[in-house]
Amino acid sequence: MRFIDLFAGLGGFHKALSDLGHECVYASEINLNLQKIYFRNWDIVPHGDIRKIVNDSIDQIPEHDILCAGFPCQPFSKAGKQEGKEDKERGTLFDEIIKILNFRKPSYFILENVAYLAKHKNEETWVEMKIQLENEGYQVDHKVYSPHQLGIPQHRERIFIVGSRLGLDNFKWFDDFNTNVGVENFIEDNPEDSRIVPYEEFECLKIWQNLIDALPLSSKLISPLWGMEFGADYPFEEFSPAKLRSDELGEYKGNFGISLEGLSKEDQLKNLPSYSRDVKDFPSWKKTYIRKSRDFYKDNKNYIEDHVKELSKYNSQSWQKLEWNVGEYSERNIFKNIIQFRASGLRVKKPDFFPSLVCTHTQVPIIGWQNRYITRREGARLQALDGIILPDNDAACFRALGNAVNAHIVKRIAEDLIPFEHHVMNNNLQLTEC
Repeated sequence: MRFIDLFAGLGGFHKALSDLGHECVYASEINLNLQKIYFRNWDIVPHGDIRKIVNDSIDQIPEHDILCAGFPCQPFSKAGKQEGKEDKERGTLFDEIIKILNFRKPSYFILENVAYLAKHKNEETWVEMKIQLENEGYQVDHKVYSPHQLGIPQHRERIFIVGSRLGLDNFKWFDDFNTNVGVENFIEDNPEDSRIVPYEEFECLKIWQNLIDALPLSSKLISPLWGMEFGADYPFEEFSPAKLRSDELGEYKGNFGISLEGLSKEDQLKNLPSYSRDVKDFPSWKKTYIRKSRDFYKDNKNYIEDHVKELSKYNSQSWQKLEWNVGEYSERNIFKNIIQFRASGLRVKKPDFFPSLVCTHTQVPIIGWQNRYITRREGARLQALDGIILPDNDAACFRALGNAVNAHIVKRIAEDLIPFEHHVMNNNLQLTEC
């Protein structure tokens, strides 16, 4: 069958459907560099901005049987502003899909987005989208899947939306999950082209490890730990400290116990955690984190004080936070786990599966026991895109992988959505190794 690949990126939909023997007759991708990569992998030059194409020359989109689209997720992501369709740059791109479905009326579609799309605006956004799709003559269904359910060690929940003009009576979402495949089957042993953790980041990891080692085993390692609160006593329970006059705030201590006395209001705010500089009152979850971090410091000050002083020297407050997602009774060794430097803090998690690849290249997972970031090849493997040509630049590569659709999940969905007689398994597909 013929399919089109919209917002094509690296071609996750293309790989999935071509593996089943279907033919791509059209692709669109606005990023010029990804257009070139797509051509090198799939021998098709994607067209550019789908909005311009739909508005000016929709008839140039050929007839097709399956529409595939991983439309931009940022407007619906919990990590973003959640503007949804109010995001005029990306939030209305779903409307272009509707226009194509109306014009060409393909038999099927498969769409992908962040899982939170189904909950955005108390489900109002999803209900509206579903109605629009049904109004075009499709029976519609959706389900959230993650690669780790299919033996790929990456936790990455995404919503998959399917539609058929022929009905979905014979379609069933797959549920034969396999969650037992470990990360060791997806990573290489110290590959020569891997990027070692830079010195400053490594020293930060060592400081946190030394702090952890200094704790008595009876001390619970809580998460998250906000180091800036160690020694701080500024008020936060009833109102934000930013509401106080400078003479009032001067009676308290800010980051790591630094006195705010005698400082200008501007300098006082600089010596408060960044989340304390807004006049808005703190939400309950933030109060809980502050309270627990301060209590942890009071209980363990005699053990960790020297390491806290080292931690306070960093300019980045995100490096002064620790998210210990390994569990209380696991071995307390950062370097035996998977690590990420995130805006929310230094995250340490069990080596059972990788965190979701995101489009921010600064959050590329670190394999602690090899003291290196995952390679581009390993990242592609986690998206079931192993073997394809990737962008040469690491930042561009992981940005693309973070935006990519997981080809294995799409393939499993397509196998059940499209009648078996239309599949011709393509086992001879040859791609250049990256």
